[in-house]
Amino acid sequence: MIEITESAVRQLRTLVGAAAEKGLRIGIAKGGCSGLQYEMTLGAARPGDAVIERDGVKFFVDQESAQLLRGSTLDYRDALTGAGFQIVNPNAARTCGCGSSFEPARPL
Repeated sequence: MIEITESAVRQLRTLVGAAAEKGLRIGIAKGGCSGLQYEMTLGAARPGDAVIERDGVKFFVDQESAQLLRGSTLDYRDALTGAGFQIVNPNAARTCGCGSSFEPARPL
């Protein structure tokens, strides 16, 4: 479904600590300057979620978002201009300057 980098795994492990039931929820919602925006929160799996487990940490993606995230890469970057989880999405026709929203390559 989506590729998770080692950097993203390390950062999530730091955030959730010993809370084995928690992970990073990755989703897509309407909004942002390009039409759709990425949403990421710490939480537990919900019914119907795809669960991606890597090196002892979990990532959760709801069914609707999974279609638009297929083939994407989740990374964590810590740079002078800011730090955070970032998604490289091959399903995006264009993205906004900050990278938090996108327009899908094919209509919903």
